[in-house]
Amino acid sequence: MRTLSGVATTAILTLTLSACAMLPGSGPRENAIHTNAAASVKNEGATVGYDYVVVDVTRAVLPFVSSDPDSSFRTFGAARSQAPSIRLGPGDVVRITVFESQSGGLFLPEEAGARPGNFVQLPAQRVDQSGRITVPYAGAVQAAGQTPAQVERVIRDRLADRAIEPEVAVEIVEQNFSRVSVDGAVRTPGVFPLREGGVRILEMLAAAGGISGGASSSFVTLTRGNSSVKVAYRSITTNARENIFLAPGDVLDVAEEDKTFYVFGATGQVGAFPFGSDSVSLNDAVARASSLTDNQADPRQVLVYRTERRDPLERMGADLAGLHVPGDEVPTIYRANYRSPDIFFLANDFTMRDGDVLFVTNAAAVEWQKFFNNVTTVTGQPLQVRNNIEAF
Repeated sequence: MRTLSGVATTAILTLTLSACAMLPGSGPRENAIHTNAAASVKNEGATVGYDYVVVDVTRAVLPFVSSDPDSSFRTFGAARSQAPSIRLGPGDVVRITVFESQSGGLFLPEEAGARPGNFVQLPAQRVDQSGRITVPYAGAVQAAGQTPAQVERVIRDRLADRAIEPEVAVEIVEQNFSRVSVDGAVRTPGVFPLREGGVRILEMLAAAGGISGGASSSFVTLTRGNSSVKVAYRSITTNARENIFLAPGDVLDVAEEDKTFYVFGATGQVGAFPFGSDSVSLNDAVARASSLTDNQADPRQVLVYRTERRDPLERMGADLAGLHVPGDEVPTIYRANYRSPDIFFLANDFTMRDGDVLFVTNAAAVEWQKFFNNVTTVTGQPLQVRNNIEAF
């Protein structure tokens, strides 16, 4: 005859298996997936192939925690730091004035007898596709690639033996070559001229009506020749070294690209959350996800997933000798204990990065509660199981 304890064990086991089979799920179960697979590559270890480091968020590690660079690892600062000289090019329209020191010279204006000296203003002309202009008595003059002052000297030298102590002025009437294109998230995109003395990035963006997106989420891409560099707009406004002079032919493209972090687990909301500001702290991230759920979350296990460089991890005290990770980027899980009384001070100084994943684990009791809730569904009352066993 079976003992009471044996019967109880069998009954509980049977009930457990029945309850497990009836646990809710949103898809096929693990056993069914592996049983019906034609082939599989299983990993019985603790991970799915990544070595990673767990770092508890403490005051000692905060100085070494990385944040997103303002300029997405790029900078304008190494580019042009002085205003470029405005050089003529095909399509520019210029007007040339020739002065002579005495009347009766090579150039005779109609009113020459009424004043000492002579000057003649020639009709405006366009620099042709070969880069040349034509000046009476000086012939064809190469203008493209030259500054107005350089063209003035060439014309003066050619007229020196024919005019009386000539002086020449070259004025840009219509500038079509030394211009900058501004496109993207600005209010009035277009093509804008440069001027002698230089135009910086922020001044050019102002000429285009300013950016149309948020300052914290806007990025400016400068294309010069075959090279392009993207820098955060906020970095340009706060760092004078990034507000460089523009060169002829530059293209500025403004785009709004807000950073994003992701939230999963035992929080009020899950999903992708845009930063919407210059920076987001861990406290901000938890608050935007409607905080931790009281009846589900384990506040000791608030995790932030990201990659971290080896050097700061070692300075935090992590032993990476046995870590098998190619390159300098190490998968890292930062763990914040929201049971700690001072965590809100610490989490306020922990800055989220673009692409971070915030995950809050379930409390251990929640999993047991799920089981007992389903036992209740099967039996009507959990206590009734115990009473039936005792009565038997």
